[in-house]
Amino acid sequence: MPGPVVCVQCDKEERHCDCEKYCTYCQSQHGIRLCEDGLYYCPDCRDACEIHAVEKHER
Repeated sequence: MPGPVVCVQCDKEERHCDCEKYCTYCQSQHGIRLCEDGLYYCPDCRDACEIHAVEKHER
């Protein structure tokens, strides 16, 4: 089973990532979420590219 998805820049999960967050495609900073490929995307680009955000897990 694969481990958690981490940011490609800092190698941390979204809740621990301190990187500047902006959409990989359009550079928007609205609604940014870490996605399955380890990059951040806004809602519009996630929908257009059919990429899924990582589930937020509270521990």
